[in-house]
Amino acid sequence: MIIYEPPKAPNKIPLIDISDFYSNDLEKQKSIAWELHKAARETGFFYVEGHKVPLALMDAQLDLAKKYFSQPDDVKMECYSKNWEIVRGYEPVAAQVLDEGSPADLKEGFVIGNDLSPSHPYVSKKVPNCGPNQWPHSPTGFKEQYNEYLHHVTGLAKDLIEILALSLNLPRDYFAEGLDEPMIFSRLLHYPEQLNHGEKNQLGAGAHTDWGMLTVLLQDDIGGLEVQNAAGDWLTAPPIPGTFVVNLGEMIKVLTNGLYHSNMHRVLNNNSGRSRYSCPTFFDPDYFYEVSCVSTCMPKDNNPDYQPTTVGKHIAYMYSKTYGL
Repeated sequence: MIIYEPPKAPNKIPLIDISDFYSNDLEKQKSIAWELHKAARETGFFYVEGHKVPLALMDAQLDLAKKYFSQPDDVKMECYSKNWEIVRGYEPVAAQVLDEGSPADLKEGFVIGNDLSPSHPYVSKKVPNCGPNQWPHSPTGFKEQYNEYLHHVTGLAKDLIEILALSLNLPRDYFAEGLDEPMIFSRLLHYPEQLNHGEKNQLGAGAHTDWGMLTVLLQDDIGGLEVQNAAGDWLTAPPIPGTFVVNLGEMIKVLTNGLYHSNMHRVLNNNSGRSRYSCPTFFDPDYFYEVSCVSTCMPKDNNPDYQPTTVGKHIAYMYSKTYGL
């Protein structure tokens, strides 16, 4: 007799090879979607390999971060985010508190988003936090490198959202209506070496969940990312060369009525003896896109646990909460 024991949550973050998604074989595409389905229910996090983002471009993006953050503080402060009309530009160390009630995070960052002109409808309609980016004068080629990287990562994010749709037994183009002009928020991050480990609960990045639908993270070889699984256990997310770490944000709960998880994660203080660099890109449908429970996750009484919202309302609330705007 084999005595029944409930299954345990995974003790590592799954690695999903999406190369077959680019084939014309629907069964292979659905197989990849099933892997995403399992990860979304267990960790809300997974590694992605087999993507189309050039490795050289990924390396160049991390090199850009090293060059930018190695500059003197007065040079970086020329693009200080609080001197700009929207949240764009340089954020000094301790500018953000991700874990409410804890000390500020031990990291510095540079933020960009959709680079919109004053004539863009989002800007003319005064959509919150929409407008032009701040671009630094140095290092040389900063804007060009970042935009090239973002172009490729946006393509990957759109592919992942199609896989996400398949994983929910929906047509792969289910979310296409909201992807003509997606909301993009991307950051270069620098975690200087820190001697203490969580003193008074101050970390590189405090425990938090992401705000929107999907995050695509590029990280260097230092490590430090930690992820909470469905059982509440913390797992390390060590770097795997050539991969991205992908996680689902809070909007996924609304879409799936809580079937898919948006899990807590944090970055431990960096004691490697070197600086740690990463580049998370947060990807959501357009500002006015309605986020509501999909048909395949709708309960029998047609009364889901989460009320419909829009991308814009949710993101604006989270900006207010984390930045005190």
